[in-house]
Amino acid sequence: MHRTDRAGRMIAAPPAAVYDALLDREALQTWLPPDGMRGRVERWDPRPGGGFRMVLTHLDPTGSPGKTSEATDVVEVGFAELVPPERVVQRAVFEADDPSYAGTMTMTWHLAAAGDGTEVTVTATDVPPGIDQAVHEAGIASSLANLASYVERAG
Repeated sequence: MHRTDRAGRMIAAPPAAVYDALLDREALQTWLPPDGMRGRVERWDPRPGGGFRMVLTHLDPTGSPGKTSEATDVVEVGFAELVPPERVVQRAVFEADDPSYAGTMTMTWHLAAAGDGTEVTVTATDVPPGIDQAVHEAGIASSLANLASYVERAG
């Protein structure tokens, strides 16, 4: 039950720019939803002990139903640790009736300067068993690709 999922990507932007995109409401709402989803941040408090509530909507829920409703995943995320511009640690809890999605998943976003860019590594620990590992890792990789596009375009 103590599963860990991972994904990483090199982003052509400095760590400070990537870190800022992790803690900017509009930016996060733009890049965090993986392919096939859109997101809406309903609550935002970007400080240690703060967090956000995001509603992720599946553009086509056929074959991949949501955790909260047929078409949505609602997640409450707390900021457990913020270390600019190196690390963001989040605690995520999905709103779901299905106990296979219960529990608190920890998402650690580690940023390391690498040449002219940033190596971003995401590690998800205590992933609920209802979340398929391959799908989850592909979703994280998709979010990282969106993050890269977002900060590289802004830079």
